[in-house]
Amino acid sequence: MNGSRGEQERLLRLTATLYVGNLSFFTTEEQIYELFSKCGDVKKIVMGLDKYKKTPCGFCFVEYYTRVDAESCMRYINGTRLDDRIIRTDWDAGFVEGRQYGRGKTGGQVRDEYRTDYDGGRGGYGKIIQQKVGTPIQDITRLQPHRRQVKCRWRLTS
Repeated sequence: MNGSRGEQERLLRLTATLYVGNLSFFTTEEQIYELFSKCGDVKKIVMGLDKYKKTPCGFCFVEYYTRVDAESCMRYINGTRLDDRIIRTDWDAGFVEGRQYGRGKTGGQVRDEYRTDYDGGRGGYGKIIQQKVGTPIQDITRLQPHRRQVKCRWRLTS
């Protein structure tokens, strides 16, 4: 979002758009609509996408028709569980085309790149950890003979 800090604050006071984070990569737009429509009429849902794979990457924007409905959502839905995850909502100054894509170097969200724990709902380990540990080897016959004996499942990358 471009503009002055004052303009940003003004937009946040007037907006009916929410950022929704910590979604499972498997949560559907229909599930989001079902939950968020309990607080009011949903105008639009924009799913966050990995900018390279065009697959969901754990966030979305929900726009209501009125600020009052968005305030109800902030009050009642922030911190609730969806797809076995505690989701968070925050005010957003308004969706602008291009913001639906993750801003991380690998295409997803930045926070997922540095995550060190395993989270199946968000693609497993963080991208940095995956790069350090390596990728699963599909064809064990390509391994050197001593590695075949111990059935090493991971290849270290530099």
